[in-house]
Amino acid sequence: MSSVPEIAYTIAVWIVPVLFAITLHEAAHGWVAYKLGDPTAKSRGRITINPIKHIDPMGTVVVPIFLATLSGFVMGWAKPVPVEPR
Repeated sequence: MSSVPEIAYTIAVWIVPVLFAITLHEAAHGWVAYKLGDPTAKSRGRITINPIKHIDPMGTVVVPIFLATLSGFVMGWAKPVPVEPR
């Protein structure tokens, strides 16, 4: 069983930076789409650094935890920012 310092280390070194990275990544998708004339992401509140707006429950939480416990390999995804292709 993991100790409290190990859990704190995992959160500080892995979980927080990954959430920060996917949040910035998806917000950047929305910002670029908005700058190129697509207001969809802005109208749906997706140009934000609030990680809750970008978390896909299955892809950001369930699958990574499942894979980490079974194999040590972690893969996941964020909720895609909506865009209207022209």
